[in-house]
Amino acid sequence: SADGKQVHCGERHQLVPDNPERFDRVVCVLAHQGFSSGRHYWEVNVAGKTDWDLGLARRSVNRKGKITVSPTHGYWILSLRDRTDYAFRGVPSNNLMINIRPSRIGIYVDCDKGLVSFYNVEAKLLIYSFTGSFLDTVHPFFSPCTNKSGQNEAPVIICPVAE
Repeated sequence: SADGKQVHCGERHQLVPDNPERFDRVVCVLAHQGFSSGRHYWEVNVAGKTDWDLGLARRSVNRKGKITVSPTHGYWILSLRDRTDYAFRGVPSNNLMINIRPSRIGIYVDCDKGLVSFYNVEAKLLIYSFTGSFLDTVHPFFSPCTNKSGQNEAPVIICPVAE
């Protein structure tokens, strides 16, 4: 979006420049701002979505061709598929049982500890935490996933957080 706060997948393919920062085969974006130290937190509205991916990616990740989404490849991603299938993406993925469907996801990152945690904001519940090593500047990662002929057309929206 023009304000840099939301992303959605439309029905039509957009003609955009093929620069090194652009993913060429997946529907996703990285935030402009990256982090290499300190603690950071943001929230994303995912209401009305059947599918989405949220988390972090190293600035240096592969963005061209087939992408393997896992911490080993520089991605720390929580995903939803088909309204009910949640997973922390890896090789293999870690399927998660979530009893209360979140409409807002909180993401907490401690760069110095290599920690990323995902929260169900409304229920005030931890969904999943991963500790590793980022090895590079990381950027918030957002994917609304494909539109699915209008069934998944809602955007993912970065929400303001009271400090």
